[in-house]
Amino acid sequence: MSKNKVPAFRTEAEEARWWYAHRGELDRDLEDAARRGALKKISPSDVLKRAAASRVISIRLHEGDLARLRRLAAQKGLPYQTYMKSLLHQAIAREERRRAG
Repeated sequence: MSKNKVPAFRTEAEEARWWYAHRGELDRDLEDAARRGALKKISPSDVLKRAAASRVISIRLHEGDLARLRRLAAQKGLPYQTYMKSLLHQAIAREERRRAG
């Protein structure tokens, strides 16, 4: 699969099927890149810098919204807080584009 592009998907189910169908090729490509030393390496200091750039906050959510968030995150195989951060990041970027355009 080397250097093949991931196609655009119409649905998450279609995307999931594609990744599952190509898992063997993807695994081989990853192992090959590791053998060649072509994987991006992150130093422990970079990990610490990224962690320091984040801030812990507290937010109140309606129980129903939290349950929906957890369900959606589970469907994607993500921790719910990671999924929530992703959604928030996407919403902020979308709002910035809307205001700029």
